[in-house]
Amino acid sequence: MKRFLGFVVLVAVMAQASMIGLDALGEEQVVGGSAAAAGRGFAGGAKTGEAEGLSVVNPARMAFDTKVVFNLNFLMDLYNIQRHGEDFFTKTISMPSFNLSFPMGDFGAIGVSLWQHYSSLVREEVSDSASAADAKIEYNGSVYEIVPTYAVRLPYLRNISLGASMHIVMGSMHRSLTLGPNKDAVAEDDVWATNNADITDYVEGSWEIEHHPGYYTGSVQYRGRQSSFYFSYTTGYTLLNKLEYNFRFSEIDTLIPSKIDRHIEIPAMLATGVNYRLAKRHNVMMDLQWRVWDEDIENVAHSYDMRSITKTQNDFVASVGYQRDGSGLYYDPLWDRVAYRAGAWYKNWYIEDVYEVGGSIGANFPLGRKGIALDLALQGGKRFSESEGNWDEVFLGIRLGLMGIGSWGQSRR
Repeated sequence: MKRFLGFVVLVAVMAQASMIGLDALGEEQVVGGSAAAAGRGFAGGAKTGEAEGLSVVNPARMAFDTKVVFNLNFLMDLYNIQRHGEDFFTKTISMPSFNLSFPMGDFGAIGVSLWQHYSSLVREEVSDSASAADAKIEYNGSVYEIVPTYAVRLPYLRNISLGASMHIVMGSMHRSLTLGPNKDAVAEDDVWATNNADITDYVEGSWEIEHHPGYYTGSVQYRGRQSSFYFSYTTGYTLLNKLEYNFRFSEIDTLIPSKIDRHIEIPAMLATGVNYRLAKRHNVMMDLQWRVWDEDIENVAHSYDMRSITKTQNDFVASVGYQRDGSGLYYDPLWDRVAYRAGAWYKNWYIEDVYEVGGSIGANFPLGRKGIALDLALQGGKRFSESEGNWDEVFLGIRLGLMGIGSWGQSRR
């Protein structure tokens, strides 16, 4: 039973859509994780155009938009987790982002985004026939952000823009770990007197920012004839996770709940990127994002002798990408109106000794004259760790984005 419980605890600590960091913050979506950005390796924060829309990491980019942009994104991830010859397969479907932006001419542009920053999701059953022990593990939680944004081009330096956004944090989390009855230590003649009570460690809570309504991002963007680049700074903040712990017996009896607040210090983030345009329609881009973590993260754990902290490291994302823009002429052949993308990235996770490499391809397919388009991205890669406590993960993802481009509120010529 002790060996089986150790395996359950290991899975409970690691298992989610990604198995890494479940008891800390979960899996972090790469900033700018739309289907369009994913198709070019999450690069392109400096790329401007009438259909680029709102960027969470570079709000200044939005000032160069000339049309209303609506963008809704979906993600399906498949994972194969490996460790010491053991395999575990899981999948998840989510909506990581929604963006809407409105240009206002000389008055700049406004927009709003709903962004899934961190997520943890798993629901599995584990059984050990040798010891007649069973366990059910469930994690379900997300840290969402509503991000209102404003950007404006400078009056006399029209190739430079400034942007600012506020990140309003919300979300919930739920964890339950149920251990079934085990009668190994009960004499065979006395088994009839035992009950079949399951013991469930049940935790639920909410997310918010401590002492502040939100945190903030500011950026500056330069757009030239061939090259564009940006710099942005995102403030640090303290995530407050209010948790209530319950032990339940067969979902009937519940012990007196205990309440614990987790405080997680999220450091400031610096980001920069460049886009270089060749022959009008070909774009080569590179982006960097990094944070310096000073403190470890207190885990949700607090039961079954699970680990109490997750050690952190400085995290950063380096990405490179390519995009061939599609023709804007409706009567051109379809293959010429499609935008083609490719990219790759390297990521240091916020969790100590966890790294990720990945690549992607993508395309933007126009769906008619009115500016509606479908973004498709295929991404894959591997997460690996130098720590004995973590699993290696091979992942494959499909992202779909529905984009609408219009001239709402603008007069017809």
